[in-house]
Amino acid sequence: MKELSSKIASIEPAKIRKMYDMAQGLDNVISFVIGEPEFDTPQHIIDAAKKAMDHGHTHYTPNSGILPLREAVSAHFQDFDKISYNPLDEIMITVGGMQGLYLSLLVLTNPGDEVIVSDPCYTNYYGMIEMNHAVPVTVPVYEEEGFNFTEQGLRAAITPKSKAILLNTPSNPTGAVADRETIEMIARIAAEHDLYVIFDEVYKHLIYDDEDFFNIARIPGMKERTIIIDSVSKSYAMTGWRVGFCLGPEPVISQMQKIQEFMLSCVNTPAQYAAIEALTGPQDALTYMNEQYKQRRKIMVDRINSIDTLSCLMPKGAFYVFMNIKETGLTSDEFAIGLLKDQHVVVSPGDCFGAMGEGYVRLSYATSVENINEGFDRIEKFVKKISERRAVNHR
Repeated sequence: MKELSSKIASIEPAKIRKMYDMAQGLDNVISFVIGEPEFDTPQHIIDAAKKAMDHGHTHYTPNSGILPLREAVSAHFQDFDKISYNPLDEIMITVGGMQGLYLSLLVLTNPGDEVIVSDPCYTNYYGMIEMNHAVPVTVPVYEEEGFNFTEQGLRAAITPKSKAILLNTPSNPTGAVADRETIEMIARIAAEHDLYVIFDEVYKHLIYDDEDFFNIARIPGMKERTIIIDSVSKSYAMTGWRVGFCLGPEPVISQMQKIQEFMLSCVNTPAQYAAIEALTGPQDALTYMNEQYKQRRKIMVDRINSIDTLSCLMPKGAFYVFMNIKETGLTSDEFAIGLLKDQHVVVSPGDCFGAMGEGYVRLSYATSVENINEGFDRIEKFVKKISERRAVNHR
């Protein structure tokens, strides 16, 4: 048999899924590993999909998605992001934010082009960039600086092969939110070096306290070079529906629409009608879920910072805590695998998200208060065992 694609063979599988798979078959597991709301999709959204099916909306749609959904996305962005996009040729519906990211990279990059990402960053960025024969170039971001890009770090990453900056705010895995000053700095550098910006804002509704969300495309001259990635997955507890959207300049979106025909024709039709209801229907569930996340965030952060050798920043957005484990003396892998084997608690090793993630683990607080408290009772026992073992070894 002829050998398979060397490019695909060279891409490492996602380590988060490895941890998830390792937990299968274990009893009484508490999982903080998957970034998914514990809540079910609100009933009125489910009912909208049922109604669409009952009315015969079970056929192909345009490659770019049904116009009523694109119009709903346009109205939502005008209201929330304060930017105007034409639903006819500047908006496209995708299979979750993931396909939007992939299509953006497919359309923007040529083999060897460089895409700048933060380190740590969402682990799937690396695989997507490499699958498109482009090169991820990492910019270290530090806990002491709120896990955000700095001008010095960003400028140091730019080369003649740079094509785009991938900006995720609020951030997975760190929960960082880029403030307006940081976003203006990124825009200035992008314009200066003629770079695109892929703006991943899938957690934009999950911002807490007094933090503000600011879309980089609002800055004069940036709408023409920004591709926005968004979805209903996280905000509306619709991860399994797989509905996202891309917004950007017509020359980019038109190429994505063309490719959509060759990839999958269109997004699931009833799911598109469900997404309309999510964006235009009652927002009570979104408000309720956000309040729950805010409460659970505080509980988790308080528990972490009460345990010797563990610490974390208060995340400003999303639903993750990036927990510093450096004082335990364990690597991220050692901590995560040891915790799973000893206490049946699943977390994501920080090095899943890049080299700068070593010394951290990611935990999702999109789970119940009971799980958080029970999980941290177990984590506390695990860390105590580590400390006792180290004390014996140092005698």
